Amino acid sequence: MAGPAENGSGLNASLYQRLGGVAGIAAIVDDAIDRHAVNPVLAPRFRGKDLPQLKQMLALILSAASGLPSPGSADSGHATPAPASISEPELVAALNDMAAAMCDCGTGGAEIHEMVGALFLCKSGLVPA
Repeated sequence: MAGPAENGSGLNASLYQRLGGVAGIAAIVDDAIDRHAVNPVLAPRFRGKDLPQLKQMLALILSAASGLPSPGSADSGHATPAPASISEPELVAALNDMAAAMCDCGTGGAEIHEMVGALFLCKSGLVPA
């Protein structure tokens, strides 16, 4: 992962920048989806799915959740997909996988906490996705 000066980790940098932008988020997403596909709690949802397409979708979601306007933003003319209905154990497993992927990609604790919190709030319907 890029060093602090390279990835915009300054005080005013967005979470998107602090995660390393497109390249950083792509690495996190690749790792997280691969983890989800073998996680016993989540694997049934991933069997037979197009994992590269899921990785693209998750990259868009993470980009939007971390501060980069996504193609589903209000000014794009596209609807943002509603969060999938998942059980509490599935949500916990997905967030744990995401945190582990972020850690393995060299993401700092503050950024992990911020992203996992944002994803939890989006799933909970407390903030717009």
